Amino acid sequence: MDNASTLSPSWSVQLREQIQARPLIALGLLLALAAVLLLLLQSLTLLATGEITAGMRYGLLGGAAGFAATALGALPALFLRAVPQRVEDAMLGFAAGMMLAASAFSLLLPGLEAAEGITGNGFLAAAVVVTGMTLGVLLMLGLDQFTPHEHDKTGPCGPGHESCARVWLFVFAIALHNLPEGMAIGVSFSQGDMTVGLPLTTAIALQDIPEGLAVALAMCAAGFRPSVAVLVAIASGLLEPLGALLGVGLASGMAIAYPVGLGLAAGAMLFVVSHEVIPETHRNGHQTHATLGLMVGFALMMTLDTALG
Repeated sequence: MDNASTLSPSWSVQLREQIQARPLIALGLLLALAAVLLLLLQSLTLLATGEITAGMRYGLLGGAAGFAATALGALPALFLRAVPQRVEDAMLGFAAGMMLAASAFSLLLPGLEAAEGITGNGFLAAAVVVTGMTLGVLLMLGLDQFTPHEHDKTGPCGPGHESCARVWLFVFAIALHNLPEGMAIGVSFSQGDMTVGLPLTTAIALQDIPEGLAVALAMCAAGFRPSVAVLVAIASGLLEPLGALLGVGLASGMAIAYPVGLGLAAGAMLFVVSHEVIPETHRNGHQTHATLGLMVGFALMMTLDTALG
């Protein structure tokens, strides 16, 4: 019996045990995935029928820009075999800082402003945005709980090497958080408001460059050929335009869906930064470099939001 066939039953048993242990999270994830599928179908229907608004066009272009930035960042790995670990951790910290600032200045604050304009009450506006944040966190929590994190360890890393599983988990985490980033871009452009969408898209595209390079270099360090590493890194960015489609679909319905969508994207991004990106930057003992990178990224995004907003 080959290795893949021995892994499959163990994973299915593990998944069943996780669902039995966390039925409410499993139900929430199922509902969230159903909603995501409906939003995607709605956006694809609008594209198929030619009912493309300016907001949808900008959102799709923004998602494509994020994907292109990821690909651009991955290309140097064809020539670079490695960068110092502290530099890589600083780059990821920089990306985390931009994501934190984007969540605050380009998602939560515009969401609160839009919600207050709809409800006419600051407390209700906060409740609307927090509801969206909760949905985003639940979505990412469910995906984190029920997505398999074990992988075949007999590849380029050699048998028994745990580094392969860790590298693939890191790649998965980066790819997964491209989904809420794309959703944020789609939602921010859904009303055709360039003052919200442009700074957010600029920030996300900028922080996608070091992320693409980090993914490619991590795979090169694990023993994968540079060409394969670059292709995987580029593929990790495909969820960004897909997320943009979801974001446009999310905010193209009722008016209240716009601030809820901004809150959802912010909640998902905050979860990923805290749960995946920051722990990865601190894993190698370069906390100071990662933290300084985070501060620089946060300051740059805050400046971009002020200058372009």
